[in-house]
Amino acid sequence: MDFYKKRTPSAEMLALRSLYLRMGLADSDRNQYFNLIKGYQGEVLFDGMTKNLTCDCIILNDLLLSFGGNEFQIDTLMIYSALIYLIDVKNFEGDHLYDKEKLYRLGSDYELKNPLNQIQRCETQLHQMLQSLGWKLPIHPSVIFINPDFTLYQTPIDRPFLYRSQLNRFLQKLNQTPSKLTAKHWQLAEKIASLHQTQSKNTKLPAYTYGQLKKGNFCEKCESFSVTVKDRTMVCGTCEHKEPVGAAIMRAVREFGLLFPGERLTTNIIMEWCGIIPSKKCIQNTLGKHLEKCGVGRGSYYVFK
Repeated sequence: MDFYKKRTPSAEMLALRSLYLRMGLADSDRNQYFNLIKGYQGEVLFDGMTKNLTCDCIILNDLLLSFGGNEFQIDTLMIYSALIYLIDVKNFEGDHLYDKEKLYRLGSDYELKNPLNQIQRCETQLHQMLQSLGWKLPIHPSVIFINPDFTLYQTPIDRPFLYRSQLNRFLQKLNQTPSKLTAKHWQLAEKIASLHQTQSKNTKLPAYTYGQLKKGNFCEKCESFSVTVKDRTMVCGTCEHKEPVGAAIMRAVREFGLLFPGERLTTNIIMEWCGIIPSKKCIQNTLGKHLEKCGVGRGSYYVFK
């Protein structure tokens, strides 16, 4: 088993995290942010299970693809020599009811999006994409409800749903699936990974301006702004976590670039954004080490390599 593409937090989740910490979010945006966190935690939990597989397969995680003008997202794609497993991970919890192809929280009229519709759409889009690449591998879709505290009543037995209690048997099935990968399978994985999009065109962030956002570095562990710089280390006064200053600066640079993709990255703007870095030279050296410098003098700025 090889992880060809590892999972990372989505651009939407990272942007909402920054806005949540730096200006706060309205209820709807805050709920979206927390739902993204919970979903990501479930996906990472499943990654921890698949990393122990010993079968000959390629795993691509967290894919955002587009075909025929339509976006589709894949949590986990597993390429075997003669088939593909398409997996959608859900971290729902509590008691739910499946009724007439709809999901409801038990005892209420609150309806959740049916993951069956999503994975069927993904399967169709993926099938068409594979055909365009010259492949006709059969696709085996599964929706995995990874939370042990989730129950879904009245589910028809023919739905491709798997629950936490079934995952050990499912992982055994994956491990026992015959497979002998060739260079062509690796080329397919490389091609699919190359088609991954970092940002969805459907992402809608709340409105914000630079002036609205709180400035300063925050702790990468507990997210507190109570941090100070001692020598070449940023220390959190809340949880005592330590981070090299260079790493903290680059984390802030990536955050700024995500929130303001059209703005130039200059030494002065990053110094103001970080807030607590006392040395302009330190920021200049860090930017010069990790980014590409454009121009000279006061008009110089940096871009990601």
